[in-house]
Amino acid sequence: MVKARSQFKERSTGTNVEIEVPVPYDATNPNIRTSMGSAAYAPERDAMVWKIKSFPGGKEYMCRAEFSLPSITSEEATPEKKTPIRVKFEIPYFTVSGIQVRYLKVIEKSGYQALPWVRYITMAGEYELRLI
Repeated sequence: MVKARSQFKERSTGTNVEIEVPVPYDATNPNIRTSMGSAAYAPERDAMVWKIKSFPGGKEYMCRAEFSLPSITSEEATPEKKTPIRVKFEIPYFTVSGIQVRYLKVIEKSGYQALPWVRYITMAGEYELRLI
């Protein structure tokens, strides 16, 4: 089970949220249920990918997944490397730092009418969660 909780204010909304949860390479027969968005097993990435198009601030959603694993018969089975959970997202009209442009002046000598406009967006860079 994976719980995803937005920890930004309710007036903001995360978009294009993608949570990639690693699963063992030999996992089969996925049974996945989500409270929001859609999730699918991506065997080429050895992961379950959960996508949420719109994630409002202050909300929490859950994803439950069950996989079949082959029984281990060898005592020399190698331990799995623990790959991180990866998260990608965008938050339009929001800056984490709180920085704001107070004044913007566009000087255009060709006579073209330019409109001063600033777009704020927060995008996830490398956001990984490691299980210990």
